Amino acid sequence: MGFVMEAFIGLVHIKDTSALSLKKAIVDVLAHRSLALSNVHGQCYNGASNMQDVLGITNDLNVSLQKKEQDIANAMILVKVTNDLLNGVSCLNPIDSFSNFDIKKIMRMTEIYPDDFDGSNMRALENHLVNYIIDVRDIDERFSNLSGLGELSRKLVETKKHLTYSLVFLLVKFALLLPVVIATVERTFSAMKIIKNDLRNRMDDEFLDGCIVPYVEKKVFKDVSNECIMKTFQEMKCRRVQL
Repeated sequence: MGFVMEAFIGLVHIKDTSALSLKKAIVDVLAHRSLALSNVHGQCYNGASNMQDVLGITNDLNVSLQKKEQDIANAMILVKVTNDLLNGVSCLNPIDSFSNFDIKKIMRMTEIYPDDFDGSNMRALENHLVNYIIDVRDIDERFSNLSGLGELSRKLVETKKHLTYSLVFLLVKFALLLPVVIATVERTFSAMKIIKNDLRNRMDDEFLDGCIVPYVEKKVFKDVSNECIMKTFQEMKCRRVQL
């Protein structure tokens, strides 16, 4: 529906933190939740080399600028790449009737996503952008007075224009992924300390995962009735008594 949603879906124990192990764990979790990997775009970055995406660029820039013996040439390259990314995002913003819209800057942003924008897609995107801005800025009044990318995303889906301008919508989604929020992850680790305390320190990974997901996602699970929970639990295996 175009809404930005962040949800904790599982806790997985992995034997090592190599890129291949992390990828397999993520793919397995998504498959278990019937989420197709082809429809997933995400990014995270915690300082480890095997967890870099786009935000690794900003980290490299940060590290480069803090060195005592700075390589100015490399630092300037990183500054340019970072600026291209942020300028592209700002150009997609619908504030003030898309006043910051600039096709050239948006096209430079796509160079950071080579897996999603090859030569043919780049040409198609440029055509999309030309028609898109005329449509949403000059013709369709439903796109006036939008306050940000989140509202733009929802309005594109609401008006079905995300199908007409699919490549533009893909860029909007990428832009919405950039301000990665790690607060949920930190809260989850805090919750794990509450659930797996000294009295319950022997619980296995599956039990811990089953406890921590509803604890973190209280807003979702508060709408699940006790009757539904008991029925699901009852049907998991044969039991001596009816709950």
